[in-house]
Amino acid sequence: MGKIVALTGDRPTGKLHLGHLVGSLKSRVELQDTYDQYIMIADTQALTDYFENPQRVVDNIIEVVSDYLAVGIDPNLSTIFVQSQVPALCELTMYYMNLVTVSRLERNPTVKAELAQKDFGKAVPVGFFCYPISQVSDITAFKGEIVPVGEDQLPMIEQTNEVVRKFNRLYNTQCLKEATAYLTKTKRLVGIDGKAKASKSLNNAIFLSDSPEVIKEKVYSMFTDPNHLKVSDPGKVEGNVVFEYLDAFHPDAEEISSLKAKYQKGGLGDTTIKSLLNNVLQDLLLPMREKRISLKKEDLFDICIEGTRKARGVAEQTLSEVKSSIGIDFFEKRDFYLKNH
Repeated sequence: MGKIVALTGDRPTGKLHLGHLVGSLKSRVELQDTYDQYIMIADTQALTDYFENPQRVVDNIIEVVSDYLAVGIDPNLSTIFVQSQVPALCELTMYYMNLVTVSRLERNPTVKAELAQKDFGKAVPVGFFCYPISQVSDITAFKGEIVPVGEDQLPMIEQTNEVVRKFNRLYNTQCLKEATAYLTKTKRLVGIDGKAKASKSLNNAIFLSDSPEVIKEKVYSMFTDPNHLKVSDPGKVEGNVVFEYLDAFHPDAEEISSLKAKYQKGGLGDTTIKSLLNNVLQDLLLPMREKRISLKKEDLFDICIEGTRKARGVAEQTLSEVKSSIGIDFFEKRDFYLKNH
């Protein structure tokens, strides 16, 4: 029996940041030794936002692959592929669309939140509205049973499993597999401004490839406690971005707990904790940045080509099974059809 399949991916709309690192990248490095892992560069999905600027998507494909290898993802253990170059995914999406209602998509909490954020009004692009169905295709095409996600993506896994169960029941098959979310230990990383999650589009993130100078500048600009004006003032830990990042990245939880107590009591300045965080992040990101610089673009391109070639074969096999289950493998069953009709 083969390894269980893990499936995950990223939209290539920019370089990856610390939120991606704690959100899924670390999990992927852990999973690749145990699971048959597929990592998708979701350029087709990215076009639902950037259809008017496709070059931004294209330009960032290699940037994302660079970040993958920099954090320790091994292309010999993980299959890295480009979504748009696997045509079977689009065809699967078309079949799954028949199994999902508009009202169900509207109830998806992740979709609702993103629609509110983007403020489309009634001008919602169909591609954007239907992208959860495309995600079902991405997961099921590779028989993905493990999907590393943050809590905000749990509704997507639920939607996937609904489609899987409905398809298997409707067509009396077991060709599709349900997926299980692999939740990360760290909750969603807040942006350095403290107002929202760390995001490329909001420009409130520290990128894995940022220079030492930029990292320091961003750390020292972080939101803390606006009422903590003097070192002697008691400070709030809740909502304090610096402490949230220290919780996520400092290796000594006891030391951070002690610093929190001192900060809350009074006697610990913002500059001190920012200096500590800067040191932690510099040590964390230096080897990643150096690895990234050493990579050759032609090698990264070849990794994408080889991974996509493998992904196509797997997805096409699933597509064949899906079409057979529905009964539309018409040409393949020519002799059977002629004999019985």
